[in-house]
Amino acid sequence: MIKYRVHEVAKDFKTTSKVITEVLTKYATAPKNHMQVLTDHELNIIFDYLTLNNQISDMAEIFAGAAPAAKAETPAAQPAEAKPAQQPKPQQAQQPKPQPAQQQAKPQQQEKQAQPVQQPQSRVPQKRIIDTSGATLNAAKYDERLDNFVPDRLANAKQGKEKFAKRGGDKRGNMAQGAKKRQEQKAQMQKLQLEIAKKAPTKVSIPDSINVGELASRMKKTAAEVVRTLIKNGVMASISDVIDFDTAAIIAEELGCVVEKEVVVTIEERLIDDSEDKAEDLRPRAPVVVVMGHVDHGKTSLLDRIRNAHVADGEAGGITQHIGAYQVEINGKPITFLDTPGHEAFTSMRARGAMVTDVAILVVAADDGIMPQTIESISHARAADIPIIVAVNKMDKPGANSDRIKQQLTEHELVCEEWGGDTIVCEISAKTGMGVDNLLEMVALSAEMRELKANPNRLAKGTVIEARLDKGRGPIATVLVQNGTLRSGDIIIAGTAVGRVRTMINDKGQRIDKAGPSVPVEITGMSETPGAGDVFNVVEDERMARELVEQRKEEKKKSTTGSERKVSLDDLFAQIKEGELKELAIIVKADVQGSAEAVKSSLEKLSNEEVRVRVIHSAVGAINESDIMLASTSNAIIVGFNVRPDAAARDSAVRNKVDMRMYRVIYECIEEIEAAMKGMLAPQFKEVLLGHAEVRQTYKVSKIGTIAGCYVQDGKIIRNASVRLVRDGIVIHEGELASLKRFKDDVKEVASGYECGLSIEKYNDIKEGDIIEAYTMEQIKL
Repeated sequence: MIKYRVHEVAKDFKTTSKVITEVLTKYATAPKNHMQVLTDHELNIIFDYLTLNNQISDMAEIFAGAAPAAKAETPAAQPAEAKPAQQPKPQQAQQPKPQPAQQQAKPQQQEKQAQPVQQPQSRVPQKRIIDTSGATLNAAKYDERLDNFVPDRLANAKQGKEKFAKRGGDKRGNMAQGAKKRQEQKAQMQKLQLEIAKKAPTKVSIPDSINVGELASRMKKTAAEVVRTLIKNGVMASISDVIDFDTAAIIAEELGCVVEKEVVVTIEERLIDDSEDKAEDLRPRAPVVVVMGHVDHGKTSLLDRIRNAHVADGEAGGITQHIGAYQVEINGKPITFLDTPGHEAFTSMRARGAMVTDVAILVVAADDGIMPQTIESISHARAADIPIIVAVNKMDKPGANSDRIKQQLTEHELVCEEWGGDTIVCEISAKTGMGVDNLLEMVALSAEMRELKANPNRLAKGTVIEARLDKGRGPIATVLVQNGTLRSGDIIIAGTAVGRVRTMINDKGQRIDKAGPSVPVEITGMSETPGAGDVFNVVEDERMARELVEQRKEEKKKSTTGSERKVSLDDLFAQIKEGELKELAIIVKADVQGSAEAVKSSLEKLSNEEVRVRVIHSAVGAINESDIMLASTSNAIIVGFNVRPDAAARDSAVRNKVDMRMYRVIYECIEEIEAAMKGMLAPQFKEVLLGHAEVRQTYKVSKIGTIAGCYVQDGKIIRNASVRLVRDGIVIHEGELASLKRFKDDVKEVASGYECGLSIEKYNDIKEGDIIEAYTMEQIKL
């Protein structure tokens, strides 16, 4: 049976895969993707639809051919086009015809004058004139209300003045009496204004949060009144306490005020335009593809083959030293590639919230197979929720077996299309160029199905891919424009860096004046070096941009002293109840693959209605710094089964506030996490790490066992401490110290930088290079 796929049908009929997909969705079943093999029934539907919607007007066209048909249609089209040009003349001649209708309008107007009650039928709105000359106003009613409203003394002020003018007597006495009257009038007027003000409600503007004293001031009330009302509503707050908008609004309304929400517009909101684009303004853009994989599996060689350059030869040891961004054209359509050193830079960009890529190409060497960094690349791409296309490289080598790679991919939930999955797997050779064109076609088809669009007619926005400091040119940043168009001379702000674009150089080394969406360029003119992954925006006000940069620097300084809330088992239940956590992400590291799979499957069964447990990465080996970075960016906890973190991972976990939990028995891990989810986790003890010592030499002593000559690397080793023996990151044994000596003397502790001899109680399998980890269990004060 010949396999006829969706994109092949579209290609043969000179249309797009999207059109074929829409036909199948409407009249049959929607295909999974453009690579799905079509059945005879589905092909018949497509042929019938295209036949019905693409019929010809005359059978002679089939036999005449395309060229004669085109010539025959040209003269026939001219009379058809000429007809509309002759039509305006009859229309001009018919314009005087409405005159009888105008003559009929005169008797209608006479009827309207005779019968004013009837409404006119004309569509033209008529003016309505109201004659108020005959209306009468009862002014006495308003005078009576005014007399009742104004106090008697104020109303009699005029009479008092008349009496004063008629009264004779002492001139000084008259002046004193007049001053007294004026004082009384002033007091009465102030009292009247106060009474009027009390009757009118006070409008108060309240922000998201406000100080109690500030709220009282805005409402023109005393702080005691506000505090008293708060207590009456069950809120215990003092004058200096801050309350939220909802609480403040209830108190203000209870005190007779009209509440308005105060909208605070920040500098960033005024400066940066984040409005959504209209559908008619969007234009198709090039896809951004990231190439990932294990070290030396051929990522840069693949890009070298694609853009016909020789980059790998000039790099140290053939290993990529920095991120490169390149744009190439495939069948007239541009594709932007990012070449990352493994996946660290990709993770760094995702850690800053920059989702720059649309498709990930996972390069796997056919002779090596799936390696640790390959698994980590899969986990990172899956966490970023981008589609993966697998490129099996080095297929030109003898003994290359792509079926073995496909089998290994299924273990990581990547099933190729040939085996009934939806993962595209392409066999290539970056060295000979075999299969590279097919890989690029698959990338283009995947991008076409996603309908990637952007608006080029607005101020540019994008992401910093890499940045460096050049001695002669100053800070240089490689940026990827994601929306809008970047031009020379634009004011640009990225993180805590601001400046004006002086020069723009594309990936081919050419100087350009503008760059549209999905175009990578190297720019100069920044005040300082921005960070990789920082989002950049083009703004119009340079002064305000510099104010925003200073504000961001202050916030960054405060955030370093503040504490960011990360997920941990200790407050897991609280975060679930507060609605902050809907999904618990876990990274599993174990000593053997079987244990990792068992722990993963057991943990994922703990999911309930409130929170879903998802293992984002599981692997074999010690916990390393890459695991800490993934946990930090994904807000995950790390579960170690019979493994320990290395020194760099421990320091990184402390800096990034990542929770690591180590277990020796699977059911203890399951019970502890389940108890944390139910809010019943109440650990009585916590582990306090004391120090590490490296075994330099071993001695066998009769009746005692193996003595280990050690060097204390950090911390200290204490005589009565618990110890665990770690070999290549794997926990081999846990026990107690039997002895601790310096030279021939028993000591209580040995500090960092000193040598010592020790033995472990009832354990002798100690080897050179092992790490002795000393710890103690400390009771938690509740």
